[in-house]
Amino acid sequence: MDQNENRQLEGRELDKVFTDKASGKDAKRPQLEALLDFVRDGDTLYCHSMDRLARNLDDLRKIVLGLTKRGVHVCFVKENLTFTGEESPMANLLLSVMGAFAEFERELLHERQREGIALAKRAGKYRGRKPTMTAERAAELRRRAAAGESKSGIARDFGISRDTLYRYLAVVAPRKVTAKPARKRAGREL
Repeated sequence: MDQNENRQLEGRELDKVFTDKASGKDAKRPQLEALLDFVRDGDTLYCHSMDRLARNLDDLRKIVLGLTKRGVHVCFVKENLTFTGEESPMANLLLSVMGAFAEFERELLHERQREGIALAKRAGKYRGRKPTMTAERAAELRRRAAAGESKSGIARDFGISRDTLYRYLAVVAPRKVTAKPARKRAGREL
């Protein structure tokens, strides 16, 4: 899904903008890590919404609490909430409830996606992602592996992970199956 980062913080004067194209579900994002390294005591972090920072309640709490302990104020524009590090039961409740809603919303999205895919499959309209590996490329991959080339090098050249490489290597070309005549045993056919 395309996102318009300019729209998300429109009207704010910002010193520096950190934007990850990856989903908020992953706490290991390059720009998030750069942001965490950059902010200092007295800074205010403006984030469009909680689900842009993290979609998992545990990650959200960890990030917000880690920032506020360092003296960074965390402001979520969409939710109109600011966390300053002042311990208050209401702030903890709001962070937990709103974070739980973000996580719940993400799970609902995936459930709807799975339901939509199941319906499309039943209707014969869903084909899934097109394979990235043609039969010719898979044969070339197997040939190079059989010649003793490094698996890491092959995976890199083909733009696939080593796990994917090993899955392709494990697939044996279909063999011709011939019917065997039934064995006779004590006068009976099996």
